[in-house]
Amino acid sequence: MAYSEHSPYSKTPVAGDFLGIMNSRSVIHDPSDQPYTIESKYDMRPDLLAFNLYGSSKYWWLFAIRNREMLVDPIQDFRAGVTIRIPKLKNLR
Repeated sequence: MAYSEHSPYSKTPVAGDFLGIMNSRSVIHDPSDQPYTIESKYDMRPDLLAFNLYGSSKYWWLFAIRNREMLVDPIQDFRAGVTIRIPKLKNLR
């Protein structure tokens, strides 16, 4: 089974029913990425913010990759009041 290009696992090899070692996708750390303080309506919902910013909830994981130091757990740490950097979709590599 191959993962879609939107998935953080898209570059990870699949052997039968098992994923190989995850080859994490990278996001360029652009100095012009905007800081954003998570609002209460997005508390633990990076998928909703991704939908509103990028037009697809499938890009929720971009926040976790771009903000690894702030979002160790990409869902539980995605809390109102936390300030993260918003990556540009064009910087996905």
